[in-house]
Amino acid sequence: MNSINIVILLTILAYMCLLIGVGVYNAKKNNNSEDFYLGGRKMGALVVAMSAEASDMSSWLLMGLPGVAYLTGLADAFWTAAGLAIGTYLNWLFTSRRLRRYSEKIGAITVPTFFAKRFHDERNIISAISAVIIVIFFVVYVASGFSACGKLFNSLFGLNYMTGMILFAVIIVVYTIAGGFTTVATNDLIQSIVMSIALVSIVTFGVTTAGGMGAVMDNAKSLSGYLSVSAIHDAVTKTAIPYSPLTAVGLLAWGIGYFGMPHILVRFMSIEDENKLTLSRRVASIWVTFAMAVAIFIGIVGLAVANTGAIEVPEGQNERIIIILTNLLSQHGVLTAILGGVILAGILAATMSTADSQMLVAASGVSENIVQDFFGKKLSEKQSLMIARGTILAIAVIAVFIAKDPNSSIFEIVSFAWAGMGAAFAGVVICALFWKRTTLQGALAGMISGGVMVFVWKFGISKLGGIFNIYELLPAFLVSLAMIIIVSLATKAPDQSIIDEFESVNVK
Repeated sequence: MNSINIVILLTILAYMCLLIGVGVYNAKKNNNSEDFYLGGRKMGALVVAMSAEASDMSSWLLMGLPGVAYLTGLADAFWTAAGLAIGTYLNWLFTSRRLRRYSEKIGAITVPTFFAKRFHDERNIISAISAVIIVIFFVVYVASGFSACGKLFNSLFGLNYMTGMILFAVIIVVYTIAGGFTTVATNDLIQSIVMSIALVSIVTFGVTTAGGMGAVMDNAKSLSGYLSVSAIHDAVTKTAIPYSPLTAVGLLAWGIGYFGMPHILVRFMSIEDENKLTLSRRVASIWVTFAMAVAIFIGIVGLAVANTGAIEVPEGQNERIIIILTNLLSQHGVLTAILGGVILAGILAATMSTADSQMLVAASGVSENIVQDFFGKKLSEKQSLMIARGTILAIAVIAVFIAKDPNSSIFEIVSFAWAGMGAAFAGVVICALFWKRTTLQGALAGMISGGVMVFVWKFGISKLGGIFNIYELLPAFLVSLAMIIIVSLATKAPDQSIIDEFESVNVK
């Protein structure tokens, strides 16, 4: 390992020590389950906003999105990012305040518990099913993050892919187990700052290396369909492939997923004052739009740099473009090596901020909703937290196994997991908060049908091609929403106590 790589490694290790230190510091603050899972509902507006968006973006922001833009141009990345930006804003605007108020009113500290108490499910069937769905799809999601860590260290230091992945899985597990939600949220704020530094630094360096903004845009314009939002560039044939409006609509549907993401919804529940959500919404919406726009541009800039001959991007390695650019940047001395370390720490930040949040939400589902609520096991606070921490460890082990293939696509893994969570929960959350006629049976039907349809569409119907070849989240969400409405109207209306509770919470 040369001196430049040693400086980069030391910078990354310093960053890791900071995150672990935050976990150790906050460990003493976890006196009960509400502290561990929600930070005692005492989180500030800025922390909630940036924690929500940092936990949302994952390695997809700095590797998956630039990789797609690098390979096929603007269209796929643009429509996906547009859907996410719109979904972010609407979720904060319509969902955050009502969910914060409702969850406190009924004493819910997890999303599955919210479902159970919202519909007065005394047998806790809906909370157990939702907890199982969360575990299934979040394990897949966490696997994508671990894969990104393995790819990073393999590309930069030549470290074995599995070794690098396991190393960072251990770090994430340690600080999440130690500090719970307060640590995760605080670290997410730190990580969002690091991600911002990484985005701005690498795009600035890339533009300079490519010969300026004019050279970057000239290169993009020379590629057929590359800058179009109605076609994609085929790197093999050097031609533009027409982009159907249906495909664009399918990618815009990424935004629907926000309404069903437990690791984001739980941020709304944690804020100390619902009136601060307005500030959180503005901060979150601006940051996520900025971050995705810069990430897409990194892909475009990266291709321009590659075409100058300054870097070489092996076939199939497009998702590593930011790592390759950073490696080039780091060769210009100690200061640039430190900056390179910060940029690479930004990739890790994007990964870790999502993985820690998702493992914590999944852990709460197992401990609170499956073991205690569904199976009726009475646990002490110490026993509950012990099971939650054991769940975090188990999820990490399974995720490492799933991500063992170094050639797996981060974008594809995240896409499927996002669809699963969004289809299963988005319709249920929307109806639970805004339609008082929703019944327990309807919610269950929507949740199960949405989750199942993601698998059916992805691995079956989409293979028919044509109009069926769209992102599985959209049809699965529509099926879920239809089932909620049909089954709710076909079953007995909710009891008056549920209606009264709904109306008391939703008074403006």
